[in-house]
Amino acid sequence: MKSYHLTFKQCFPISLAAAWDFFSSPNNLVKITPDDMAFKVTSAFDPQQQMYPGMIITYKVSPILGINLNWMTEITQVEHEKYFIDEQRFGPFQFWHHQHHFKAIPNGVEMTDILTYGLPMGILGQMAHGLMVGNKIKSIFDFREKKTIELLGNYANKL
Repeated sequence: MKSYHLTFKQCFPISLAAAWDFFSSPNNLVKITPDDMAFKVTSAFDPQQQMYPGMIITYKVSPILGINLNWMTEITQVEHEKYFIDEQRFGPFQFWHHQHHFKAIPNGVEMTDILTYGLPMGILGQMAHGLMVGNKIKSIFDFREKKTIELLGNYANKL
């Protein structure tokens, strides 16, 4: 299996606690995912519930060609207000490991996403990655960057 590695970094003019509260809530994923993904969290959550290792989150998602898929991730590691890691248990990827890191900086917080993933079907998966999957993932994170600026503010404008 060929694996792919992406890193995304953003800074927000909010507190570390506010950033953590926003990004660690599964229900906020819908707000920062493009509408054409038809992304829906299907797990029931108490809004006051804190993220914890072993937490299972289920979704419906239509990443490509309107094909509706089930996706399940597990929160495997959590260090409050520092990082959490989600890993796919079943879904469209052969491998999915997504790290979310948070660091207080002057006047805000820096968030770093580190994503490592792989596709099924060997050479066909590699071809699909080159033709559409790689660009789709980058476009999702581009959307996320713009949407989080809209929702949380732009650090550069606050300096």
